[in-house]
Amino acid sequence: MYVGRLAPSPTGYLHLGNARTFLVTWLRARQAGGTLIMRMEDLNYPRVQQETVRESYEDLRWLGLDWDYGPPDSQPLKSVAPHGSYVQSERSDVYRRYLDKLAAQDLVYPCTCTRKDILAALDAPHDGEEPRYPNTCRGRWNSRAEAQAQSGRNAALRMRVEPGESTFVDLFHGPHTVDLYESSGDFVVSTRLDQLPSYHLAVVSDDIEMGVTEVVRGADLLPTTHRHLLLYRAFGMAPPNYYHLPLMRDTAGRRLAKRDGDTRIAHLRKQGIPAERVLGWLAYTLGQQSTPSDLTVESLQAQFDPTRIPRNEIHLTTADRTHLGLAERQD
Repeated sequence: MYVGRLAPSPTGYLHLGNARTFLVTWLRARQAGGTLIMRMEDLNYPRVQQETVRESYEDLRWLGLDWDYGPPDSQPLKSVAPHGSYVQSERSDVYRRYLDKLAAQDLVYPCTCTRKDILAALDAPHDGEEPRYPNTCRGRWNSRAEAQAQSGRNAALRMRVEPGESTFVDLFHGPHTVDLYESSGDFVVSTRLDQLPSYHLAVVSDDIEMGVTEVVRGADLLPTTHRHLLLYRAFGMAPPNYYHLPLMRDTAGRRLAKRDGDTRIAHLRKQGIPAERVLGWLAYTLGQQSTPSDLTVESLQAQFDPTRIPRNEIHLTTADRTHLGLAERQD
């Protein structure tokens, strides 16, 4: 049974790139006759904007997307959600249980390093990318409490990564191989300051609990998938299939971001742009139309052919902005 998931993070408003990914998720689930869940990934507390939770639901409904299970306020649902809360901030007991499973296998250890400490140890710039962890705290402390008492710092928990290649076959990109030990090293599964689960632990735990069989997301998360596969192996569970879409970029070649106001779905919706126009343009970027003609999500579902999705990244052109009723970008 196919189970897919829509998983917005309320750290900002959904933009065209997010909508494109969620549209493909919806299309693949509906064409498979499967189940689609809505999960609100709101663990990044400092960046969570509560008003964007409601806007995310409204944006997706405006485009014509629906889901079968999710938070009670997300839309009329088919039935009571079978997996408890679909809001990550309400699922702490689940994450604690999965963290305990890792600890029982001695797969995690406390770490008091800050990002500054890691960069200083590496003595090299990283242009904003996550640096490889140099194993500074591996084997240093016996427990989180000991680490905090002796260092005077809060301690994160890191997952042990051993040398060796990890390979999986992405449904869009094909085989993908990474040596996690060389590329990123041991990674955080529980945060240092507030002891929340990391993104990696939370999404893997939730996908296992909710029976997710396919994850559709952006190609920027391809390397991250190998961390998730390591967690699946630790939990003794089979991973879902992964489908990583090429990214969407603006006219200057920058990846679309939630701070870019006029590419937000809420902005288009509130400007009176028809949802059919946005859907038609998204279908055009997905290779489903030769020109960006207006269409409904139902008609797109009937003609959707995933083999026609372009392999390259999508760049928002001046013509695209004009078609969508956006002002010319001043860079």
